Amino acid sequence: MKLWQKDKTSLKEVERFTIGKDQEMDMYMARFDVLGSLAHIRMLESIGLLTSHERGVLSTELKHIYDKIIAGEFVLEEGVEDIHSQVELELTKKRGEVGKKIHSGRSRNDQVLLDVKLYLRHEIESVVAEVKTLFDLLILQSEKFKEHLLPGYTHLQLAMPSSFGLWFGAYAESLVDDVITLEAAYRIVNKNPLGSAAGYGSSFPLNRKMTTTLLGFEDLNYNVVYAQMGRGKSERIVASALANIAATLAKLSMDACLFLNQNFGFISFPDELTTGSSIMPHKKNPDVFELIRARCNQMLALPNDIALITANLPSGYHRDLQLLKELLFPALHNLRYCIQMAHLMLTNVSVKENILGDEKYKYLFSVEEVNKLVLSGVPFRDAYKKVGLDIEQGTYSPSVTVQHTHEGSIGNLCLEDISRSMDQAIAKFNFKNVHESLKKLLD
Repeated sequence: MKLWQKDKTSLKEVERFTIGKDQEMDMYMARFDVLGSLAHIRMLESIGLLTSHERGVLSTELKHIYDKIIAGEFVLEEGVEDIHSQVELELTKKRGEVGKKIHSGRSRNDQVLLDVKLYLRHEIESVVAEVKTLFDLLILQSEKFKEHLLPGYTHLQLAMPSSFGLWFGAYAESLVDDVITLEAAYRIVNKNPLGSAAGYGSSFPLNRKMTTTLLGFEDLNYNVVYAQMGRGKSERIVASALANIAATLAKLSMDACLFLNQNFGFISFPDELTTGSSIMPHKKNPDVFELIRARCNQMLALPNDIALITANLPSGYHRDLQLLKELLFPALHNLRYCIQMAHLMLTNVSVKENILGDEKYKYLFSVEEVNKLVLSGVPFRDAYKKVGLDIEQGTYSPSVTVQHTHEGSIGNLCLEDISRSMDQAIAKFNFKNVHESLKKLLD
């Protein structure tokens, strides 16, 4: 069953090729297709294209389908092209002719656009929740281990004293900026394309602002041509925001792999969170962090993959856009999974104490020695030369304490300020408005 089919069917090979993974990908969007239809039929009733009775009948059946989807009992039947066809087929089976009216004033183009936006909006909220959970853990660990000093590196060479408080806190603050970029993507997604039809509007007097309110969108995609042009653009923007989070996780994972290495030995994990070797009994491998790193590095390519599919397309709909779902939808799942696994690992991390007591780390304190001389009145360049000569002559004997007090330093982590920044970033999403609108739609 195909929405566009008339009296002829496509060659089977063409059908298999063009449908591709659409049936699998459409199940991600199933409940959002129903939500879109619930809003659409309310609008159709308001402009006289459905009676109150017809709308009530369709609404009851759509809510029944929604419940089946939530319960995991909804399937796309063999031979049914996509989620939109399956929903319309079920309505027609149950309610006859009235089921055929649901597509009035709507194209599959704007139906897919709507479903994708509703799905991405929902998924972004889920990602934000996972990020916040990891963020809270990083803040907690930063406070817990703020007294534990750690070597800081530049060029992977010993540089200056750092601390686990700084290390955990740095990744916490990185997530704040990642959420800020995700909020920008959310605002792009949170605009209603419904009513743009095939990309050129409709001769029906559609009330697009009504469906915008019903579905909890912040605003409309006003221009119907641009609404269609937004497909691909929205996905690319979301992918870029996800890639920012992925980059943070990948860098954190690389640090963890280094720090677990015996030549560093800064951190450790319970045996059950690491893996072994088939021939080396001593091995404790950081496979979880290695796979997080790999999956997140894959995600860094995602915006470019989407851009290359859409780069030379003119305005209007093109079937190329179908492939975007195959790239983006699984990536969202993988990112959430990586965040969850990073949380599991960092919840159970153990930190080595008195790392900088080792003789090989004494040169970390050279800047501290220079600064002490400067504070006593020695010009900086002279102080720098003196400490350098002491090192060369073997007379360098530093104090191994640090007194950093400025904002964001070892002794002043500003964790409350970083937490406030995250709360402010999340508050801008206004998820509550969406929840309230969709609850009303389903009631």
